[in-house]
Amino acid sequence: MSQIGKKIVDFKVQAYVNDGFKTVTTQDVLGKWSVFFFYPADFTFVCPTELEDLANLYEKFKALNAEIYSVSTDTHFVHKAWHDASETIKKIKYPMLADPTGVITRGFDVYIEEAGLAERGTFIVNPQGEIAAYEVVAGNIGRNADELLRRLKALQFVASHPGEVCPAKWDEGKSTLKPSIDLVGKI
Repeated sequence: MSQIGKKIVDFKVQAYVNDGFKTVTTQDVLGKWSVFFFYPADFTFVCPTELEDLANLYEKFKALNAEIYSVSTDTHFVHKAWHDASETIKKIKYPMLADPTGVITRGFDVYIEEAGLAERGTFIVNPQGEIAAYEVVAGNIGRNADELLRRLKALQFVASHPGEVCPAKWDEGKSTLKPSIDLVGKI
């Protein structure tokens, strides 16, 4: 079942961010674009490579008025311990949400019940709190933050340009399409 257009679940969780703990709620997400980046667990192998990839592009996401929220079922204490222990994770400036009860992970339908972990799911949420794009990949496959950034730019573009759509591999500044009967069979 598609999750496009689905309102995000109401939540209130702890996060590790800026060398401290902070409460993050659904209300903090509304009014800006958000990326929820679910990963299985701290102190693992593929996860830190993905989180570092996001950290390297964080300023570009912020420039687009978008916040990144990494989410695992670990506690905020574990997030801090991982941050303190790993040079890779020390690069992270975005909030690392702690979801030990699985409220967010279940709400986005990426909770692995038998393991108590999150699938490798990525969700872009619009300022109204609705899922605009998502993907879920196998646990042994890392994701690409460059593609996530491109997808966010495309979503923002079509949100501000009604009647236009972005073709495959569209990137900022490239031509878009204006669907009409005149285009049928000509592409």
